[in-house]
Amino acid sequence: MTKFNRFFVPFILTVLFIGFTSVCRADQPQQSYGSKTGEKATRAFANLGTAWLEIPKNMINVTNQSNVFYGVVGGLFKGLVHTAGRLGVAVADLITIPLPTKPIAHPIYIWENFDIDTTYGDTFRYDQAEKLPEPVAPIPTLQPTKTVVTAPSNNIEYSNQNTNRKLDSMFKQKMMK
Repeated sequence: MTKFNRFFVPFILTVLFIGFTSVCRADQPQQSYGSKTGEKATRAFANLGTAWLEIPKNMINVTNQSNVFYGVVGGLFKGLVHTAGRLGVAVADLITIPLPTKPIAHPIYIWENFDIDTTYGDTFRYDQAEKLPEPVAPIPTLQPTKTVVTAPSNNIEYSNQNTNRKLDSMFKQKMMK
């Protein structure tokens, strides 16, 4: 066994073991400072060890979206860019391990959602408990006012009554023709 294999194989196995244990703990709520920084260290080491997997991932995804030639060439360059991005995120996470921040790369680990392109966001945002929305002041309700409705009086005189009768008679005469 060469010196390279003696170092490389245990390193990859360690990275995969760390990643596997973090996936198994994903259901548990992580609230303490120690668990947040431990998760951040796990992310950093996993991204350092598996950043090179961005190259085949992007080659496959670009090939599925277009053709084989563009997938190999374009996916290679896209994978190199995302490999550098994952390595940069891993180094930033290693340097800032004591600060519990939210993950920068999404998906967090390369093997999660392999079909989705890697995106980067929320750089150095503290991982805090979600704030509850502030209560909204109740909308004041308007009190209905009492309105009195009076019945119409029957002694209304219609001044146009005669005009309407004349128009009706003219209409009937014209229609008879």
